[in-house]
Amino acid sequence: MKRNLATKIVVFLAAAVLVIGMLAACGKKEEPAPAPTASAAVTPGDADAAAAAEVDELIAAIQVQEWTEGNDERCAAAKAAWDALTPAQKELVEEYDYFGRDTGDASQDDPLNQDGIGANEILVVSFGTSFNQSRTQDIGTIEHAIAEAFPDWSVRRAFTAQIIINHILARDGVKIDNVQQALDRAVENKVQNLVVQPTHLMHGAEYDELVGILDGYKDKFASVKVAEPLLGEVGADPTVINADKETVAKAVVDHTLSEFGGQAQADAEGTALVLMGHGTSHTANVTYNQMQAQMDQLGYKNVFIGTVEGEPEDTECSVVIEKVKAAGYKKVILRPLMVVAGDHANNDMADEEDPESWVSMFKASGNFDDVTCIIKGLGRIPEVENLYVAHIGAVLQ
Repeated sequence: MKRNLATKIVVFLAAAVLVIGMLAACGKKEEPAPAPTASAAVTPGDADAAAAAEVDELIAAIQVQEWTEGNDERCAAAKAAWDALTPAQKELVEEYDYFGRDTGDASQDDPLNQDGIGANEILVVSFGTSFNQSRTQDIGTIEHAIAEAFPDWSVRRAFTAQIIINHILARDGVKIDNVQQALDRAVENKVQNLVVQPTHLMHGAEYDELVGILDGYKDKFASVKVAEPLLGEVGADPTVINADKETVAKAVVDHTLSEFGGQAQADAEGTALVLMGHGTSHTANVTYNQMQAQMDQLGYKNVFIGTVEGEPEDTECSVVIEKVKAAGYKKVILRPLMVVAGDHANNDMADEEDPESWVSMFKASGNFDDVTCIIKGLGRIPEVENLYVAHIGAVLQ
């Protein structure tokens, strides 16, 4: 849209200059005005805007959820166009953060897309994140823990979000397999025994989609097994909890409050811990209510579960704010109830410049003296890493 507008402006200015020249020629026939050139009609600002708009269009072309032929070439073209911009032109790119935001060193992460897999593979499947530091500390730590626990198995990675895979490839030149590419790689490497470990929180839409893809590959391996997601089975109603949910509840509360003097100090200072999940319209959204029930059963009266999407409805941000206010807490700690502290944690939760972020809404309510954000995913908690290891151990038995 931007580039089209810039083109129209150029044409308009060129026409205007031509008309002025013709009028001048009528008054001074002996000195006809020279015909305007294209360079005279195009200002540097127009050119900068057009260049920035072209990059925005190239970025839009790779912000897709499905891989198609030419995908990698489009990613390379977007980066090349970005690199060709001047610093001033880059500031005009609407999607400036796509290439311009510093999210950590991509070289610290291992994409785990090597061949030479062997007969036994554990494929760790995550939604993914373009935040390099979070990918290393939240996803990479889980993968490393699994590799250490099962040295006779090759551990490989797949992401379900093509839009994130493209972002990392375009910006950092790092190639991460999507699920189909990872499975094709396993077939080509003649893997016999495949174990898939989703790092998803629950049996939700992402999990169902993964299982559907695996159905098309089961006859290509001697055995295919899928381990439980982090919180295990969903259960029929909000009161159903299990050992996995208890483990995660204890781990995230202890891990978070240890940075603030522990549970006793939190109680003494009137501090609430708000855990922000993603939320889903899938029937598995009852999991969030189950986690709240688990917190209540463990005696964590100062812990509240919310969701970005507000599904279930009683986990929507404004509802959670009222719950925390009604309970009398004056200090609030916000932390993602997500395996990875990616876009939702950094933007939907912790972006103080966004009036619709959770930290902004909590502060704007005027009910709390202090609101602190902890941008750490569950994946970097040792007990969570061990839980994934236990889930794989269960299917191997």
